[in-house]
Amino acid sequence: MRSSFLMAVAALAIPVSWAIAQTAPSATPQSGPPSATVPVPRATATGLVGKRLTCRQDMGAKGLRGQDLRDQTQLCVAQGQLDCLKQAIDQKIVGPQRKDFIKTCMGVASAASDE
Repeated sequence: MRSSFLMAVAALAIPVSWAIAQTAPSATPQSGPPSATVPVPRATATGLVGKRLTCRQDMGAKGLRGQDLRDQTQLCVAQGQLDCLKQAIDQKIVGPQRKDFIKTCMGVASAASDE
């Protein structure tokens, strides 16, 4: 009975020690200066790309938060779409090519190709 108890404790101790070892910071210095690591912006992680990402970053840099940030970002993106549509009309692009042109203009062509 005592040996089965020890086996159970050992079986639990090994995964726990691995988890602790993985979460503990390493004592060895990482290669490169600390400024070389660039965190991924939250907007990129949430899937914002192209004009929407640019607008959100610009509005955030102006200090907007909450609903004001969302509203101004939406206006900025709509203005970008209007500008791209005007370019397509000036270049006399019609049909499916216009849709592709606007996506490319807005910076979402790579995400749109997955559809």
